Amino acid sequence: MNLLIRNILAVLPDGERVTDVCVSDGRIASVGSIPQGFSADRTFDGTGRLLIPGLVNAHSHAYMTVFRNCADDMTFSDWLFGRISPMEDLLTGEDCYWSSKLACAEMLLTGTTSYYDMGMFMEEAARAAVDTGIRAVLSRGLAGAPDGADGPNPRLDQAVRLYENWKHFPTLSFMIAPHAPYSCTPEYMEQAAGLARELGLGISIHLSESAGEMDSIREQYGCTPIELADRCGLLTDRTVAAHCVYATDADIALLKQRGTSVATNPISNMKLANGFAPVTKMLKAGVNVAVGTDGSSSNNALNMFRDLACLTLVHKANEHDPLAVSAREAFRMATVNGARALCLEDLGEIRQGAKADLVILDLDRPNMQPVNDPVASLCYSATGYETETVIVNGVPVVLDGKLAGTDMEEIYAHVRQTCERIGTAR
Repeated sequence: MNLLIRNILAVLPDGERVTDVCVSDGRIASVGSIPQGFSADRTFDGTGRLLIPGLVNAHSHAYMTVFRNCADDMTFSDWLFGRISPMEDLLTGEDCYWSSKLACAEMLLTGTTSYYDMGMFMEEAARAAVDTGIRAVLSRGLAGAPDGADGPNPRLDQAVRLYENWKHFPTLSFMIAPHAPYSCTPEYMEQAAGLARELGLGISIHLSESAGEMDSIREQYGCTPIELADRCGLLTDRTVAAHCVYATDADIALLKQRGTSVATNPISNMKLANGFAPVTKMLKAGVNVAVGTDGSSSNNALNMFRDLACLTLVHKANEHDPLAVSAREAFRMATVNGARALCLEDLGEIRQGAKADLVILDLDRPNMQPVNDPVASLCYSATGYETETVIVNGVPVVLDGKLAGTDMEEIYAHVRQTCERIGTAR
């Protein structure tokens, strides 16, 4: 499919300007000029619009959308072990399909074109991603220990099957995901690292999210969670470590040395009272920092614009420094840095040859006028629901603010049925 976006204000790697963008065979064919002989199957008038690369949600749990607004105002331990884990045990694969489909719809309708997902029933999560047209990086969450005295642990096999069954879909890719050092034995984490090397896949893991995790791992192993992950072979240049709220200076140096990326989750970390990740220290050290929403049970939304606003504001206040995490830094974290963290090549920028994951925003909104600084407006003014058109891999999946080929009422009905069955509906 050939697409032409005419006369649009675009956020480009070298600045913002009004231009034309051509898309062909899933990639950006040109920026600024229309190639000779180019014939568009569809043309978009960019007047009064803003073109940005699709946002990259570097850490989420899509199936948790069904838990939105039913595990709030709790301590981290009570939230995870007292509320979320028991509810997870009640879910079926079909529940996770519809919950994941709702998550994909929310992300696409607010300008996210790529997301990372760690969870269970990941075959159903893959189906939801394909059905909605979003780009997804999928992982079966791994927890426990290797096969042994406690019986078989089938999750590594499930991770391999997920990869084998869905690897041919162009908008899907995969990582190996040991959940965290507090939920995996060192032997199991080593096994996961070996599987990632064998399959040539990246790694995702939760690290140093809470003070309790720091204390527990230090007591058990005499090191930080990040140091333990490194001992187990998990810190590589294809690894993304989620949270890292309590990363020490030595941890940050280790992350930089290994080339490991970090996915910060500012709203989730604030809601669960885990604190603020040392993002400015990481950026100054040269660590690749991306942005994630986490799941709807700890963020309550999968709208990356909320996290962009939070990211740019809380670090200024927390560090008493108005220069901490600028709008442009945050926007890079939510686009090109996120693509790098998730091993998504040629993504996150509007340039010739890049994959055509693009978002058109309507600037004719009171909160977006006047358009003095487009990038600042994305972080400080936008809500995400200015999203008008979304293109993933060269295919329009959102048109006029509606998700193509998707019955939202059907999704809502299935999710409500799940809530009624597991006892969260009011």
